[in-house]
Amino acid sequence: MKPGKRDFEIFNLSFLDIISCGFGAVVLLVLISKPMEDVSKSSIDEAGALLSQVVALETRVDTLNDAIDRQNKKNDEQVAERGSLHHAAETLSQQLGRKEQEEKNLRDDLDGLSLVKDSLKRTSITPSSTKTTRDEEVGGIPVDSDYVIFIVDTSGSMREIWTRVSREILNVLGIHPQVKGFQILNDQGKSLISAYRGRFMPDTPQGRKRVMKVFKAWTDASNSSPVEGMETALRKYAKPGRSLSVYVFGDDYTGSSYDPVIERITRMNKGGKAPRRLAKIHGIGFISQHTTNRFTILMRELTKRNGGTFLALPR
Repeated sequence: MKPGKRDFEIFNLSFLDIISCGFGAVVLLVLISKPMEDVSKSSIDEAGALLSQVVALETRVDTLNDAIDRQNKKNDEQVAERGSLHHAAETLSQQLGRKEQEEKNLRDDLDGLSLVKDSLKRTSITPSSTKTTRDEEVGGIPVDSDYVIFIVDTSGSMREIWTRVSREILNVLGIHPQVKGFQILNDQGKSLISAYRGRFMPDTPQGRKRVMKVFKAWTDASNSSPVEGMETALRKYAKPGRSLSVYVFGDDYTGSSYDPVIERITRMNKGGKAPRRLAKIHGIGFISQHTTNRFTILMRELTKRNGGTFLALPR
């Protein structure tokens, strides 16, 4: 039997399968390609946003750096200003210290000038040219001693008025017209003329001239403290029964204390158990606005305790 001829149909099942598969492939491609497009666009947007943030942060960093630089500059200016203020404060403190010292010096000068005024009212060590008899006291200074010792500060400040000092030594000798002998020591106890160390030089008109000629050229070192000189005078030249006066010439005292020195000199001057002093101790101070009152303080108390007189003379 001859098989029957099939009818050909365009839209049969196989064709529909192929069409369905193709459509599915297209749909799949669409589904696959769409998210990729979204991802790429999202990445570009995010990158742009991040770049904007980076630019903003860089701008912020630059702004902060500028602010830090300005603050550092301001700090440097404040440090410099603080240094200037500190320097100004130190300068003012030094000026205040100088003013206080000047005020103290002025007070000391006023005290010294008052002392000079009182001394000049009470006494003068210029010898009288009319009297030939010996006085027991001239202007408050006892002049009944047979021997006289001068203890002279030979420091630079005293050397400036050396002619004045020489004149006052002669004035003192002039009010002791009958002196048997005299001696001149520096404030450390060294004798003016070494040949007369430990003994007195005879007092004659020619002898005075020769001694004063040597005195004018005297340049021994000095520590501006008459303590050693007074101790030497009492130890080597003072004796019980010898009528002795010690005159201390100076303008300053550099020692560290007063009371121990005053007590020691006063004790040495008692001469052991004898109630009478070995010597009368006098002080001649040369006072000016450039000197302190330390010499005055020392000698006023020493002369008071040792039967002497202190005179403050203007330089």
